[in-house]
Amino acid sequence: MNVYKLVSALIISTLFTIGCKDKTTQTIGIKQFESSKKEVSVAVKPQTASFIIDGMVCPDGCAKTLEKKLSEMRGVQNAKVDFEKKLATVNFDLDKLQTADLVKAVESTGDGKTYKVSNLKTNTKG
Repeated sequence: MNVYKLVSALIISTLFTIGCKDKTTQTIGIKQFESSKKEVSVAVKPQTASFIIDGMVCPDGCAKTLEKKLSEMRGVQNAKVDFEKKLATVNFDLDKLQTADLVKAVESTGDGKTYKVSNLKTNTKG
């Protein structure tokens, strides 16, 4: 009788463990898929903008947050924010986005007062 209870408990706990792991894996897989969705297209009017961002205090919080926000904008091919140089470089499609949109995105991040853009330079790629 005790052996039967022990075997039953072992089987039930194994099923719960396996069942929970499968659900977690599926959920993680779905979240990764959803977060990787981004419109990828060839830029009609490729442009590169570089600018200084004042107000960043850390590479993992500020710089990565701003880089992610810029990268997720419609029309941006890629964005890089260098914390040490305070420099952002963004490759984007001028047909879908203006430099003013990039500045607004950066300066509105957080409380809207922390980050300031200066020394904006652009050049056409191609």
